[in-house]
Amino acid sequence: MHPTFAVIFLTTLIGVGQGLFLALFTEQSYSAAKLLPTQESSFYVTGSFIALAFLIGGLIAAIGHLGKPIYMITRAWRGVTQWRTSWLSRELILMPVVMFLVFLYGLVHLLGLDADLFGSSELNGQLTLIIGTVSTAAVFALFIATAMIYASIKFLQEWACALTVANYLLLGSASGFTLASAYAAFTAPELVTFYAGWAMIITFAGFITRSGSLIRNARIKYKSTLQTAIGVRHTKVQQKAMGMMGGSFNTREFFHGKTAAFLKSIKWIFLVLVFPIPLLLLWAGMDGSKALLVLAFATQYVGLLFERWFFFAQANHPQNLYYQTV
Repeated sequence: MHPTFAVIFLTTLIGVGQGLFLALFTEQSYSAAKLLPTQESSFYVTGSFIALAFLIGGLIAAIGHLGKPIYMITRAWRGVTQWRTSWLSRELILMPVVMFLVFLYGLVHLLGLDADLFGSSELNGQLTLIIGTVSTAAVFALFIATAMIYASIKFLQEWACALTVANYLLLGSASGFTLASAYAAFTAPELVTFYAGWAMIITFAGFITRSGSLIRNARIKYKSTLQTAIGVRHTKVQQKAMGMMGGSFNTREFFHGKTAAFLKSIKWIFLVLVFPIPLLLLWAGMDGSKALLVLAFATQYVGLLFERWFFFAQANHPQNLYYQTV
């Protein structure tokens, strides 16, 4: 497939926002259980609005994917009408829901509206814990909906796999927790070890699942052949030309146009930038080094841009069997 940078930025930016919120609420849950020191409301307020900024950034990036962005406003309602069968419609519904809940989570912290809902003085921040729990469920649902847009396309065999969902969830969460470790270095140094440790665990888990998808895709036995592409059963079919003088929509939108060597180089670039380098930087930055932790996030995010480009480019649309010779 031909990678679209609008979608690349959409999926990576909202992944960071979702992951950062999960990191914030994970810490609050630990502190509510007296496993971590309680933080000031400002920690959650600033963190949730940073997460919201990444979510909004992803939404803005999505506008660039539209031929006529004005339609996003005038015809957006049509995109959600197929929610019973379309994962894209579900994503369109969940995006504003998650953004609203993250905003509400930060707003309640900002205004100090936490109430004693259960008559228990032992449990602090009960209202934000409830909002955070609902928000966490919505964040996971959005991860699944975004990933299933691609995993549900059965004829794109590189995507049609449970590992696609696992990778979207783990890589987005890893980037969010890595950002949280950098954020903590500036605002709550006592949490750096907690966040960096979880970021390393999730990053390593993402390395296992992403490596698994690469190994799986390298061994795929494609169901479509030259014979099925043109409906000819002859055992020896060889294409000499694509049947036209120049390119077309089919040759531009369903194939990346790069060489196998270029694709392989992108694979190794993202494998290095997303996994080993951030792991080393997180480990080295556990002493609270702001520069190392910021560099860990920046490196990992750049690597995720390469990873998402590769994810889209690796998918081999069956129609390319017909338009393979350009």
